Amino acid sequence: MPPISRDSLKQLFYDARTYNEWFPKEVSDQNLRDVYDLMKWGPTSANLGPARVVFVKNGPNKAKLIDCLSPTNVEKVKSAPVTAIIAYDNKFYDQIEKLFPHAVGFREVFATNAAYSEATAFRNSSLQGAYFIMAARAIGLDCGPMSGFDQQKLDEAFFAGTEWRSNFICNLGYGDKTNLFPRLPRLSFEEACLVV
Repeated sequence: MPPISRDSLKQLFYDARTYNEWFPKEVSDQNLRDVYDLMKWGPTSANLGPARVVFVKNGPNKAKLIDCLSPTNVEKVKSAPVTAIIAYDNKFYDQIEKLFPHAVGFREVFATNAAYSEATAFRNSSLQGAYFIMAARAIGLDCGPMSGFDQQKLDEAFFAGTEWRSNFICNLGYGDKTNLFPRLPRLSFEEACLVV
């Protein structure tokens, strides 16, 4: 396949920013479905896709989420039309028959080793979270990913009685550039990479 256009690269990387302020414009449920339907195609270990996403819109669940945040993140989440909780399912391997049917015996590798299973779930849900951001940008949404929350409190508030655990959260919407900080630098290839 040929490289994608420079404009597409700008939308996904060069001009994309992490937003803290948002226009009061609705993000539709179809937009959310579109983001997931792109994200799910990114590769994960054994195709097991452990990420789970909870899209929190304004209302009582937004208040519940805000109660779990670090103070510096409260206004960012309050003004965002949607905040996604990117989580992972510690029992992702229960889907192996559907997602990796040619090796269903692989389930026991995870089911009998909780530490390996959780490390796999966390690593791959982090990958899927990155796909999530790229998918959102690809359909014209802006993102504001962040940590800065009490993980235990959030997991109790949203995932009690389940095997789901939070990884990070990500605001979605149409970002207001008015108060964006100047773009911060990145490490050069020479500073961050080795070719061996």
